[in-house]
Amino acid sequence: MMQKSLIGFRVMKFPRDVNRHVGCWKLARNLTSSSSPSFTMTSRINIGRPASTSYHSPDPHGFANSQPSTGYRAANPDHPLERIRAVAKQVEDAIEIYSQPLKPHLPTIGRFLIIVTFYEDALRIMTQWNDQLWYLQTHRHFYTGISHIFLLLNVITMLVASSAVIMKRYTEYAVIGLLSVVVIQGFGYGLMFDLTFFLRNLSVIGGLIMVFSETMINKKKSFAGIPSMSETDRKKYFLLAGRVLLIFLFFGFIIQGKWSIGRVFVSLFGLAACTMVAIGFKAKWSATFLVILLSVFNVFANNWWSVHSAHPQRDFLKYDFFQTLSIVGGLILLVNIGPGGLSVDEKKKTY
Repeated sequence: MMQKSLIGFRVMKFPRDVNRHVGCWKLARNLTSSSSPSFTMTSRINIGRPASTSYHSPDPHGFANSQPSTGYRAANPDHPLERIRAVAKQVEDAIEIYSQPLKPHLPTIGRFLIIVTFYEDALRIMTQWNDQLWYLQTHRHFYTGISHIFLLLNVITMLVASSAVIMKRYTEYAVIGLLSVVVIQGFGYGLMFDLTFFLRNLSVIGGLIMVFSETMINKKKSFAGIPSMSETDRKKYFLLAGRVLLIFLFFGFIIQGKWSIGRVFVSLFGLAACTMVAIGFKAKWSATFLVILLSVFNVFANNWWSVHSAHPQRDFLKYDFFQTLSIVGGLILLVNIGPGGLSVDEKKKTY
């Protein structure tokens, strides 16, 4: 009796709480009995889903967006620029495929073509020794002993340094020796201020710099307090200098000779290729184009073998022919080792 009265007291004291709990329990029971599990799951999913007017909606998950996207869009393959890029890619792939058999030999071929002009020059001095002495003593006013020493030093330096470049021995010193020959001969023969000679020799220097950058090694000796540059940093600066200097030969081709319609087209295409080489954009493709262009031009324009041996023009044509071969060798090295870090091609890989 006491227990029942206490229970009744509790019910009478908290009528609102009891009724609320009982009502909640009844509501949950009714929902459970009247609703299926699929209805309950569908209700939960529809909480985060946009309202749909029909069951068969074309976008049941609410991903459709009627507003135009401002993000990245796929390139249109029918666009003219995309077609040009596709053709350029095919050309690069073809060059890469067909140059595979020659690729292991490209460094040797490039080196030989670069120094072949120095071999020819040394041979010409030895076979025309008296004529060379007469020119230096009569027109350049060299003393007798100095002219002999001048020619002898040039011959020895060119032969020894060129052989060292071919054998890849002491290449840095060999390149410095050949660079000194180019400068000394320019002043010795009085041709330094001749524009065509100057441009050609700049291109020869560019080829020698390509050899220098290809064989560059880290210096083991360092000096305290002097910041040292890594091999990669030095190589990319030398490759940039070599690329820029190589194209000066083509400027010499533009300013000399008679103009024609064919010459205009060749000059325009060649100038575009030279610009691409200088900035390092599609450098291998443009360097390959220049190799073909200069080789064809060299055979037809500097055909010294078709001139009589007694003709004075023969030596000039031979000199131009072998100098052009030297620049072709520098471009072949560019095709083999690439444009380096300071180029558009390398930046495109980064970005």
